[in-house]
Parts: sequence; structure tokens; C-alpha cells
Amino acid sequence: MIFIRSVIYFLFMVISVIIHGGLIALLGWLLPQSYSDWLATAWGRVNLVAMRWLCNLDVNIEGWENIPQEGAGIIMSKHQSTWETISLRGLFPIHQSWILKKELMQIPIFGWALHFTRSIPIDRSAGRKALKMVVDDGLKRLDQGRLIVVFPEGTRTAPGERQKYSAGGAMLAEKSGLPVIPIAHNAGIYWKRRGVKKYPGTIQVRVGKPIPTEGRKASAIMKDVEDWIEGQMDML
Repeated sequence: MIFIRSVIYFLFMVISVIIHGGLIALLGWLLPQSYSDWLATAWGRVNLVAMRWLCNLDVNIEGWENIPQEGAGIIMSKHQSTWETISLRGLFPIHQSWILKKELMQIPIFGWALHFTRSIPIDRSAGRKALKMVVDDGLKRLDQGRLIVVFPEGTRTAPGERQKYSAGGAMLAEKSGLPVIPIAHNAGIYWKRRGVKKYPGTIQVRVGKPIPTEGRKASAIMKDVEDWIEGQMDML
């Protein structure tokens, strides 16, 4: 039954990408930015409801008050599964820009929609040029009053594992002086990196208090972010 429910949800998710992504791609160039932002967030919220109904997969959030409801901000999250790439889009305020690998921009419909939601694509093979792009484009998005969402590990990691935290988000925080909001969660237990099955349960999401960055180096900022996230992961 879990497998069947998961397949049904997967089909629903694909259809939702086609509908929401298609509307963004068709009209994003013509309508105000808020149109694309609203549709992208609606896509995340619709999928949260579908996960609950089809997979019995829910979410509980601690520390929601730490998320800025208006204005710019930098969010750094643990990356365990596809769940957070869908659900965080629906949970956060609508004006979001995500730092992501450039290959995602090449996916038909989905990638076109990412363009109109002011995503920040990076070439992970470009080294320091990629870091400069994150900072330059990120500062522009912050000046526009947007939330920047970063997965500092860069790739999904299984529960109990950790990857090296990359410096891009911390460098952006250093240059902007804006605090970083760290996020830990255990989505990988219910929605694994590989495979179709989505297991029933309640994903625990913990949002930390803003980590100050003013006058601090990127290395010190990233250490605080990593220590907080991984400390919470040990408890989750």
C-alpha cells in the first residue's frame, strides 16, 4: 500500500509541475514578479496537502517565529531528500530565491519556471567563479527583499551522514551582514534520497534563531551554522 500511495503521489507531483510550472513559464515574462512567486508557493502548498492525504506524511515545525515574514533573509537548511525542495517552497513566505545547480534550469517546464522565480543557478565545477556568482546574484536578490534559500551541503545526505558545508551561503551572509536562519529536519527518514516510497509519519522541522553575521568572516559564520544544524540532527 505504501508503494501504491507513493506512485500515485509521484504522478500527482508531475502533473502539478506541468500545471504550475507551465503557467509560470507561459506568463512569467508578462506578469509582475509576484505572480510567479505566488504560483511557485502554491505549488509547494498543494504538494504538502497531497503528501498528507496520499502518503499520510505530515510536518511539524518548531521555531516558525524565526522565519522573516517580510523583507530579505538568508536561510540555510539540511538537505536529505526531495521533500525539502518542495515543502519549504510552500512553507516560507512567497518571495524566495533558491541557490541551485544549473542543471535544474535545463529541465523542460520545471527549469523554465525556476528562471521566473529568480533562482540563482551555479556551476559547481566553476570553483571561485561559482562563489562569486552566488554572492553577486544573491546580493541583488536580497536588495529586492527576497529570501535566499541555500542547502550548504550541496547534495542530499542520508540520515546520520553529513557532507562538507560549502562556503557560498556564508560568503553571501558576510557581504550582506544579514543573519542566517538555520534549519534542521529529519525528512530523509520518511522520504529517502533514492527510491519511490514515501513512508507515513510526521517530519520534524526545527528553525533556529538567527545567527549574527555583521562584521564576521564566512568561515566563522559557517561553523556556527553547521554546529547548530548538525547538533539538532543528532537529537532528531
